[in-house]
Amino acid sequence: MQPFSQWHPVLQALAGGLFTWGVTAAGSVPVFFTRRLNQRFLDAMLGMAAGVMMAASYWSLLAPAIAMSEELGLPKWLPALAGFLAGAGMMRAIDAVLPHLHPDLADQPQKAEGIKTTWRRSILLVAAITLHNIPEGLAVGVAFGAAAAHVEGATLAKAIALAVGIGLQNFPEGMAVAMPLRREGLSPARAWWFGQLSAAVEPIAAVLGAGLVLLMRPVLPFALAFAAGAMIFVVAEELIPEAQREGNTDLATMGVIGGFAVMMFLDVALG
Repeated sequence: MQPFSQWHPVLQALAGGLFTWGVTAAGSVPVFFTRRLNQRFLDAMLGMAAGVMMAASYWSLLAPAIAMSEELGLPKWLPALAGFLAGAGMMRAIDAVLPHLHPDLADQPQKAEGIKTTWRRSILLVAAITLHNIPEGLAVGVAFGAAAAHVEGATLAKAIALAVGIGLQNFPEGMAVAMPLRREGLSPARAWWFGQLSAAVEPIAAVLGAGLVLLMRPVLPFALAFAAGAMIFVVAEELIPEAQREGNTDLATMGVIGGFAVMMFLDVALG
């Protein structure tokens, strides 16, 4: 921890983004051994991912945003509310425009969302997960930037915990992209390539998030809440519905509870 604490915050954010990307790549590895994983296991993992993101949105993002608002002399609810709504609104706008196909672990027919396109299914799947990984990378970068800015409630340990938590929930996302492509006939290597490619945006978003808050500290509470709103949109729009699609609602719900508890423990204990 001590050597890492001496790094520049942007380099810390880059390392966090590379870690979460690497876990996504690891999550795609099962395509080298099988074309299908147990549906109940996948639903539980997706539920856990939703729980992790929900807990991280509050403890790592919204709570520091509220604390910093008071420090800046702003109404403590204003930056959190405005940033949260802006983050969710941006994700909704992108979701409505960007052509993408939600990962379908059960091989059910789906229609592509967004504007009409001739993109292949593999590209549409990668576009969907890439869209969801942008706020995750942004959240990691903003958390490291907030720690460097000595925001109340934001620490290096909490930023690391956030990166670890997002990395854990990226594992099933790698499977969610790679497995359907493998079942469609892509080679294991190509299915893995597309699976890990979906998270390549996270280091970029992390660096941008950290750089933004270091250059424009007054926008930090808004940036923290913005990342939280974007992540909660992903949870409500994608992760929870996907986890419950096959009827494993109780298992998916327990996954949400478990993921929330793990992230809460990491954030509170390490922070």
